[in-house]
Amino acid sequence: MQLTRAADYAIRVMVHLAGLKAGVRASRAELAEAAGCPEQFLAKVMQTLTRAQLVSSHRGNTGGFELPEAQRRASLLDVIEAVEGPIHLNVCIDSAYGCERKSWCPAHRVWVEAQVAMTGVLRNARLEDLARQADRKVWN
Repeated sequence: MQLTRAADYAIRVMVHLAGLKAGVRASRAELAEAAGCPEQFLAKVMQTLTRAQLVSSHRGNTGGFELPEAQRRASLLDVIEAVEGPIHLNVCIDSAYGCERKSWCPAHRVWVEAQVAMTGVLRNARLEDLARQADRKVWN
């Protein structure tokens, strides 16, 4: 599995916004530069994040994008799923699919364990924590 460019840019933007002081807005151009993303492509990403209520969008001279206080604790999983929808390593673990093989398939348990592990890591990675690491230039 590989994240789409949109999800990658969304994470970069959200970490950048989480590193700003509460109430500070960033322009689309500033966010595009911070994410290393074409501004037109970022516009679509920001639209998606705004619809998901992960960011607030403001128009006008003092407009821009702002991370609501409550969203500073959002996880990478929240951001990824806002952009890409629910993550499933394999279609067979998607409850909407209803795989008839899961009761006897030896790989099904492995897919479920991998799904739980991956989503657990992403759920525990909080924007505010990543922003603090970026601010301190702590890369592990």
